[in-house]
Amino acid sequence: MDAVRVALLREVLAGTEWIQETRRFAGALRGAVVPHGGGLLLVGSAAYEPWHLAAHLDDEAAWSGLPELSPTLVRHRLPGGVPVHLAVGLGRLAAAGRGETLLVVAPGQPGAGLLERVHDARRNGATVLALDGGDRDLHALAHDALAAPPAPPDEAAGAAPDLDLDTVQHLVSAAAGENSLPAPRSRRRFRDRLARLADGLTAPPPPRW
Repeated sequence: MDAVRVALLREVLAGTEWIQETRRFAGALRGAVVPHGGGLLLVGSAAYEPWHLAAHLDDEAAWSGLPELSPTLVRHRLPGGVPVHLAVGLGRLAAAGRGETLLVVAPGQPGAGLLERVHDARRNGATVLALDGGDRDLHALAHDALAAPPAPPDEAAGAAPDLDLDTVQHLVSAAAGENSLPAPRSRRRFRDRLARLADGLTAPPPPRW
């Protein structure tokens, strides 16, 4: 996704439910982690690791002055030799409890194993948020959820969707920082932030170690 498409998408969606809904969900995310000083756990499905969302939330945490938005990425598979901060496995969810927030990102079915762990985390007091394709079982476990619209039929032929889960993630992560009350910024700092955002949106995904 290039920065021009993102900018155009914001214009096209201005005044629609998607701008409102992504801001609402971002507010729920921020409201869950800030009062507890962080504790954000980010997990995907076995087939999908939300690397980009983790990176964008890290950026927003720095730019908005809200370090609580910086997540811990929980992974289904842990290849040997990865850095410590990338070596957090699903066992971490068993320790999740009150004061922590579990954000589940799954474009398809999350899988029974993950749902069971999410259920345990919620039962232990963790706040559960879901950003997905509309899985009913996951939404039943979540305190708050946002589903990306289903892909149109012609997407199978390679057509780019106007709004998909990746795009929704960009909008949510950006709104998570924008909805805070940052100190006044100079016009130059704002331009610098847009440039960094554009670089992030156009960068290839990190390697899957």
